[in-house]
Amino acid sequence: MVVLASLLLSGCVKYDVGVNFDNSNHGELVQHIKLGERLTSFSGDYVYEWLNSIERRARKLEGKTKRISPEEVIVTIPFNNGQELQEKFNEFFNSRTNQKAEAVQSESNSELPKIESNLLIEQNNFLLFVRNRLIYDLDLRSLSLIASNGNVLTNTGSILDLDFSLKAPFGAKNIPIAENAIEPEKNRNQLVWKLRTGELNHIEVVFWLPSPLGIGALLIALFVWGGLYLRYTFMPDPRIQFAPKAAVSQSAVAE
Repeated sequence: MVVLASLLLSGCVKYDVGVNFDNSNHGELVQHIKLGERLTSFSGDYVYEWLNSIERRARKLEGKTKRISPEEVIVTIPFNNGQELQEKFNEFFNSRTNQKAEAVQSESNSELPKIESNLLIEQNNFLLFVRNRLIYDLDLRSLSLIASNGNVLTNTGSILDLDFSLKAPFGAKNIPIAENAIEPEKNRNQLVWKLRTGELNHIEVVFWLPSPLGIGALLIALFVWGGLYLRYTFMPDPRIQFAPKAAVSQSAVAE
């Protein structure tokens, strides 16, 4: 995220981050990055190296990438639960890691604004379903004014397009904390937030997911109960069924 600040100086960047849940034990973190022509024209090899670094970080987190074009890439990182999503998300967007990768570029340019990104997932298991509370904070206040070689860029929103989306099987409920909270766009079971540059973006949302473990345990219990019910309702009692045979055997032995 930090490198986006330097990219703002020369062109347009569209960055979509999506969290897609299938159930409480599987999901994907999907990122779609597309760079504008002006950016690639002025920034040259540095821009492509930035995309390459994104691909390397994705592979480190057991993810995969799809290069649509030299300027466009889709990154998919799987996760097995909320805790793993939290760890992988925060590791991928760790600003300190990005700063080390861009140390050479930072020496020749002005100091890059610091962008803080943090994702938190709280989960509560209710046997068949898991209640999830997602909290995401992205501090873009440092991008309100960016200076480079004496030139000041103020309208960062016009050249930086950041989206954050959440997709869950049963949909999600947005929790607005502040008066100026971002109101998401709803598309079926997906919520999409347009992040604001120059501001502290806070997203809080609650959603429910099916629990495969709980549902599996319930099905096993129903199967066992159904077997017992059929055995003792539609079939003769084993004590009655085998009692005459036992009596005959005893009489034959006595003779």
